[in-house]
Amino acid sequence: MIRLENISLGYGSRRLLDNASATFEHGTLTALLGRNGAGKSTLLRAIASIGNLDGGTVSLGGDDIKRLHPEQIARLVSFVTTDKVRIPNLTCQDVVALGRAPYTNWIGRMQDIDREIVAEALAAVGMSDFANKTMDAMSDGECQRVMIARALAQQTPIILLDEPTAFLDLPTRHEICSLLHRLAHEDGKTILFSTHDLDIAMSQCDMAAIIDSPNLIHKPMSDVRDDISRIFGICQ
Repeated sequence: MIRLENISLGYGSRRLLDNASATFEHGTLTALLGRNGAGKSTLLRAIASIGNLDGGTVSLGGDDIKRLHPEQIARLVSFVTTDKVRIPNLTCQDVVALGRAPYTNWIGRMQDIDREIVAEALAAVGMSDFANKTMDAMSDGECQRVMIARALAQQTPIILLDEPTAFLDLPTRHEICSLLHRLAHEDGKTILFSTHDLDIAMSQCDMAAIIDSPNLIHKPMSDVRDDISRIFGICQ
């Protein structure tokens, strides 16, 4: 679970959010929406504790992130960025194994259980056959699945993703969102991802979190049509 309590967030001199609160429950898939520059990435980074808040509290699983050590945070939340990842000479299996870093011993040595978790994570995203292939020879969609597998191998109850469908074609965007929906509903993950794919978000997600600066609108997806029409200038 993620709880935002009266948070304030800025970027430079801009006020993005002011006194905003929301709770993201276990087993839900939430789309983080907003116009370009609204602060979606900034908010995700703050929740992951790699960006700063101007005020308020972010709690992960009931614990204030300010009171958690980095290793504790790494066991609570995993973060998939929007960057295209092309790592030559590293196999998909090696990349996914990086998700085990919070659990391996002090020299980072993988145990049998870690290797089993890596294999299970690749299987969960349909990438078992790519385990020994390098990512520099794969499509954007395949690489995105591998990065989601890395997050799964991290075994966190919370997964954050920044534009996971960017650079992907329409069928692959649907596949990725369907995968996130399944992970939330079948594995009980709390998943929050930013996106510009309104149609896909409205068909796949349970909840919407819309940055309408300085407010954060958090509602069931079925209740946000009027908000989306107003904020994005869409005529119904």
